[in-house]
Amino acid sequence: MNDEFTEYSDKKEKVATAFYIILVAAWLVTIAGSIWTIADILNPTGKLEAFLSYNLGYQIAIIGGILAGLFFLLVFFIGFYKRGIKTILKVLYKKRELEEKYKNRIDVQIAAAGFLISLIVVIVGLAIALLWDTFSGTEEAIFSFTTLIEVFPNGVLVLFAGLGLFLIIGVIIFIIYFIRNGYYLVLKIFGILEKEE
Repeated sequence: MNDEFTEYSDKKEKVATAFYIILVAAWLVTIAGSIWTIADILNPTGKLEAFLSYNLGYQIAIIGGILAGLFFLLVFFIGFYKRGIKTILKVLYKKRELEEKYKNRIDVQIAAAGFLISLIVVIVGLAIALLWDTFSGTEEAIFSFTTLIEVFPNGVLVLFAGLGLFLIIGVIIFIIYFIRNGYYLVLKIFGILEKEE
């Protein structure tokens, strides 16, 4: 892709690029949801009718202003493309070296793997439980998707969608980071505990 990223494989660069594009989409959805929510607060109903009642010049100016804001954000995100990709690559694919005394210890490997698998199972279980409650529509659910649609205005729903996308990306990056680096964290804890003895 680029000379700056020569230490990373093409596959790793593509993964980082995909994460960056999804993060940009999440920002755009969140900003659109925020603007829509503010518009809902100021004028809960009749926004389209008010827009259509303006003359053609005002309509063109409003659409032009929205497009100018969108293109400004796109220029901003394109400007941060290299730095964003580089940061994601550093977070996801940081090189770590094992201490010699831990490389072939089966007890340390079993404890580290068990701890990591347990944490991932907890995260996946909570995600499934929340999704189940959200989309099942049962009465004992904490909150349901139909209740969300009925209670909140569209702007808030778009805002929640953007924030939810951020949350999903954050959890995915955390899981990938934890799978790749959690083993070293557990080994560091083992090292600290052994030094104290």
